[in-house]
Amino acid sequence: MRFVRPYRTYLLVATFGTVVASGLGLVFPQIVGDLVDQAISNATGTSQLDRVALLLIGVFAAQAAFNFLRSYYINLTGEGVVADLRRAVYSKVMTLPVRFFDGRKTGEITSRLTSDVAVVQTTVSQSVAQTLAQAVTLIGGVVLMVVISISLSLAVLSFLPIAIVAAAVFGGRLRRISTDFQDRVAEANSYAEEAIAANRVVKWFTAERLEAERYGTAVNESYLVARRRAKLRAVFISIVTFVAFGTLAVVVWLGGRQVLAGQLTGGELISFLLYTLAVAGAIGTFTGLYSQLQEALGASRRIFDLLEETNEIAEPDSPVAMPAVLGKVTFDNVSFSYTDRDITVLRNISLVVEPGERLAIVGPSGAGKSTIVQLVPRFYDPASGRILIDDVDVRQIGVRELRQHMAAVPQETQLFSGTIAENLRIGNPDATDGELIEAARAAHADEFISAFPNGFQTIVGERGVKLSGGQRQRVAIARALLKDPRILILDEATSSLDSESEGLVQDALESLMVGRTTLVIAHRLSTIRDADRIIVIDEGRIVEEGSHDRLLASRGLYASLYTAQFDEPTGAQFDEPTGAQLGLGASGDSDDG
Repeated sequence: MRFVRPYRTYLLVATFGTVVASGLGLVFPQIVGDLVDQAISNATGTSQLDRVALLLIGVFAAQAAFNFLRSYYINLTGEGVVADLRRAVYSKVMTLPVRFFDGRKTGEITSRLTSDVAVVQTTVSQSVAQTLAQAVTLIGGVVLMVVISISLSLAVLSFLPIAIVAAAVFGGRLRRISTDFQDRVAEANSYAEEAIAANRVVKWFTAERLEAERYGTAVNESYLVARRRAKLRAVFISIVTFVAFGTLAVVVWLGGRQVLAGQLTGGELISFLLYTLAVAGAIGTFTGLYSQLQEALGASRRIFDLLEETNEIAEPDSPVAMPAVLGKVTFDNVSFSYTDRDITVLRNISLVVEPGERLAIVGPSGAGKSTIVQLVPRFYDPASGRILIDDVDVRQIGVRELRQHMAAVPQETQLFSGTIAENLRIGNPDATDGELIEAARAAHADEFISAFPNGFQTIVGERGVKLSGGQRQRVAIARALLKDPRILILDEATSSLDSESEGLVQDALESLMVGRTTLVIAHRLSTIRDADRIIVIDEGRIVEEGSHDRLLASRGLYASLYTAQFDEPTGAQFDEPTGAQLGLGASGDSDDG
């Protein structure tokens, strides 16, 4: 009802049209009954029949006009409600924390916006109008039946409790099965989305049949649930239909006896039978609508569970305004562990990064490097300790305002399927064309962009698939430059590139880091060596800290990692290796989380 409220005027017009159209439908049995009585009592010509035919045509024309009002405005209401519901669900999803997405498949979430909302859409756009129309028919029909014959009406209504009990018994089971069905469909969708997104991996490993079988198994499970639902619905409708037409047979028998006894005219019996058919049809329609409603309740429960999802990254009650920041980052005795793993990822991390300082974070895979940088923009909150920006706890700053001062260039660049210009403007929607060109030039991206026929309007494809790895990284760097952040995070931004692309991207990164507080994870050796400071993380703790030369000389973990990667004797004078990287151990895995 909260979503219906903006469209209440449309709903009122639709309600008026429904009531009048359904009421006019109840005129037909009465006219036919009168006609039968007159035909039996008076056989003098066809004038009365002509008048009745014209009257019926007029009634049906008026009914059609009001049906138009009903159909048009109820559909306007339904489409508006569903559009608002989709927007609300998507907006909610966009505000949920990273932890929410860690525990769910993408296909499961998108299923809320597709199949679940489609079920609700059918109910709101069609079932609501039908329910109202059948309610008028049912109530009006029963009243007119009572007017014609109380005894026959009591006979008909005596069967009504059977239909009500059947609806109560079957409805709850139908709702549970429908919810299960939607869950199965969401699971199948998640498999499909994963395989489609990773289609190159599927083809490399000739896993087409395996993925088809996995999806087929999930679809078959949803089909088995759908069969249970179909069986339950069929039994439900069959029982109610039998009750409805059994009631009609009783009316014919009792009514016929009353006509023979002179207690009822033939026309009244015909009218009563037509009203009985209308009431039985309304009850039968209600059973179908009730089953649809139960399915919609199952789907809407999943939607509203998502809308009511709590966000553990709480906004401060009185946020501290940070219109500008210097870029000082402080970790004050920070510990952290993921809720779904019984492992402490960070242990008592204390660290101060001064404004404009370039800090490199290295260590074995799984040591906690990526986790450190994900705590700075509050993708997660620490279990204990504090993280401060310019000596202000990040939990006292509005999340949006906090992140406006930051940008990241990750190892796996995520681009959207639109144009290069649209991807660049993600962090700065108001950027001018001149600023786009300037950022692209600083990122060494202007050369390949200008070579495209459409320039900045070139479509990059889903996840930037139409660009090479080096091109995607340079677009990501230009995107970060355009945002002009004070705090920059580089998460292995060149580790997956060839030597030529690496050189271009490295130069672009040097331009990007100038004057910014920069946290660099496992970057190329040139960046590591040029860093103001290097910290070494192992098992969630800072175990070493210092410059490149000092750490090599100390012959600790940093020196071991360096030696393992470049096979050089510790403490020797090193030339810069081409394409080298530090901080991954032998695995090259950047996912510390």
